[in-house]
This record gives sequence, C-alpha cells and structure tokens, in this order.
Amino acid sequence: MRVATVIAGLGAIAMIAVIAYGILVGDFGGEGRRLLAMPWGMVSLVDLYVGFLLFCGWILYRQGSSVRPWLWILLVLTLGSLGICLYVLTTLRASQGDWRRFFMEKREEM
Repeated sequence: MRVATVIAGLGAIAMIAVIAYGILVGDFGGEGRRLLAMPWGMVSLVDLYVGFLLFCGWILYRQGSSVRPWLWILLVLTLGSLGICLYVLTTLRASQGDWRRFFMEKREEM
C-alpha cells in the first residue's frame, strides 16, 4: 500500500502543478476550442472521460448509494486525475492496509 500511496501522492502533486500552470499561463477557452477542432484532440478527450466514467462506476460500486460518492464523482469529473488521486489517497488511508477493503468497501458486507 505504501507504493500505491506514493504514486497517488506524486500524481496529486503533479496534477496540482500542471493545473496551476494551465490556469496561470493558458487560455482555457481558446485552447479548448482548438483542441476540440482537431480529431485527435476530440479522441483524447473522449478517451479521458470514458476512463473517468469507469472510475466513477467503481466509486459507486465501492461506496453504495449515498451522497458521498456523488461528491467524489463531481470532483473526478471537474478535477480529473487530481480528483482520482485524492480519492485513492483517501481510500488507501481508510482501508488501513487491507486491499480487499480498498477495492470493495461496502460490498464486503454483501
């Protein structure tokens, strides 16, 4: 679990850095329009969000139906991989070294 925590932590740090860089230096609207105008830019965004939605499915499966998973899903869909890294860090800590609990949480009881 230590390796997973390091990877998720480094991922979160990297995402914070590149998001800050993008906000400070980039033009979200203009660059987004150019990206969507390119076929491979559109492929990349669809690919990215299919992955996000699959990850969100795991969040729902893992936590069951309550308000909390929907807050995490909102974070994943708005912050992308930063939201994923934060979710993974949170669930790694809560699972206390138990990989089954990390992957299954509420489903353990079923």
